[in-house]
Amino acid sequence: MIVVAGEALVDLVPSPSAAVGRLADLMPRLGGGPYNVAIAAGRLDAPTAFLSRVSTDLYGEAMIDRLRDSKVATDLVQRGPEPTTLAVVGIGPDGSARYSFYVEGTADRLVADPGPLADDVTAVSFGTLSLVLEPGASAYEEVLRRESARGALTVLDPNIRAVLIPDAAAYRARFAAWLPHVGLLKVSVEDARWLADLPEDASEDTVLEVARAWQAAGPAAVVLTRGGDGLAVLTGAGEVLRVPPREVSVVDTIGAGDTVQGALIAWLHQHDALGTTAVAGLTSEKWVEALTYAGTAAAFTCTRAGAEPPTTDELEEFTG
Repeated sequence: MIVVAGEALVDLVPSPSAAVGRLADLMPRLGGGPYNVAIAAGRLDAPTAFLSRVSTDLYGEAMIDRLRDSKVATDLVQRGPEPTTLAVVGIGPDGSARYSFYVEGTADRLVADPGPLADDVTAVSFGTLSLVLEPGASAYEEVLRRESARGALTVLDPNIRAVLIPDAAAYRARFAAWLPHVGLLKVSVEDARWLADLPEDASEDTVLEVARAWQAAGPAAVVLTRGGDGLAVLTGAGEVLRVPPREVSVVDTIGAGDTVQGALIAWLHQHDALGTTAVAGLTSEKWVEALTYAGTAAAFTCTRAGAEPPTTDELEEFTG
């Protein structure tokens, strides 16, 4: 069983015909980084459960229904009367997304530590707002450390939302403290620059140098998402491999990185590689296969508005 831990929220997304700046044209889409990861993994037939606290409001009920429809177990979901977190999404000319958040007193940040997870849990995924907003961040951090010590593969995507991080230096130090407990790190090039306090135009080679230092601290491999340039990985053998993107007509990029995370976990499950040792030992050929699979799933997500990862059948039809 794979557990995805973190927030669920509602993205308020501009409709395809919306005029720039018209709030009346915003449409609600169920999302949140970890929620999207769980949906992606479940739709790709990986046995997945979601760990979070979800509101009992109408948005929360819709979130639970969508998890179940996507074959994601909800036994670890805590419920509460607090409102659902909202994220207002702005879409750039290239389909990229920027966010404004409404997080005070919302349900997902009040999650409680569930205690040790079941023995059949082989991997746990973390990331995004859930590792920033207290008191939930400390609860998730405890799960990360405990499950890593137990031998589960821990997968981390920091998925930085800088607007919600008041003390960048403190967060960067906290991130560094997580690395010894992380089996697989997935991070965008932009987030890597922010985490390493590099200039926004720092080269990818400079980012890879930083990734090597992070890998030396713990992760068996580091996967980099490179936007329109595709995916890269720093393998357990220290090799850098790059996979180009699949060309599609982009509606928006919401959930693309989350789909990479969920699809990569699903691929590891399909190939009996949900373990730190297994990830460290993946060959170049297998990494190219894994990144191609994850990148193709993310490309499919970009063809639809909001975070709508493909099912196995949809992905097979898409690849033809």
